[in-house]
Amino acid sequence: MSATVITKGSKHTLSILVKHNLNTLSRIIGIFSAKGFEMDSLTFASEADPGMARITITTRGDDKTVEQINKHLHNVVDVVKVIDLTHKKCIERELAIIKVSTAKAGRPEIMLIAQAFKAKVIDITIDKLALEVTGNSDKVDAMLEVLKPYGVTAVSRSGSIALKREFQGAVNIN
Repeated sequence: MSATVITKGSKHTLSILVKHNLNTLSRIIGIFSAKGFEMDSLTFASEADPGMARITITTRGDDKTVEQINKHLHNVVDVVKVIDLTHKKCIERELAIIKVSTAKAGRPEIMLIAQAFKAKVIDITIDKLALEVTGNSDKVDAMLEVLKPYGVTAVSRSGSIALKREFQGAVNIN
C-alpha cells in the first residue's frame, strides 16, 4: 500500500457548511488574509436546508498548511462542518464565460473547438463570440489555452463548486 504524498503547493478543495450569515464569510476571508493562506477561488451559496449555506474554497498548500486552515475554520462560530474533498471522490465543477474575437474566417474553427469542449455559444456579434463552458478547472484551462491564438478578450470564471460523491462505484460521466 503506497502513501499519498502531498507536495507543497498542491491544490485542495474545501467544502464548508455554515449558518447563512455574511459575517461568517468575512471571518473566513479574514483568516486567509491574516494568516497568509493562499486562496485560488471561493464560492458562497444557499444550501438546500434553509438558513444554511455552503462555501467552497480551493487553496494550495501542504498537508500541514491545510490542517491549520481546517483548525482555524472550525473556530469560526457559524461553521458547522469542514470537509477536505481533495482525497475523496467528489463532484467538482466550474463555469466560465469566454469572449473570443472572431473574424468570419475563424468563426467555424472556434465553433468546432466549442463543440469539442461541449461548450455553448451564448452570444454572437459580428466580431465576437461568447462561449459558456462547464467542467473541472483543468477543462476550463485547456479550453482557454486552445482559444488564446484566436484572441480571448474577456473571461469570467465562477470558481469551483464541489460536493462529496455519494456513489462510490466507477462513474464515467463528463
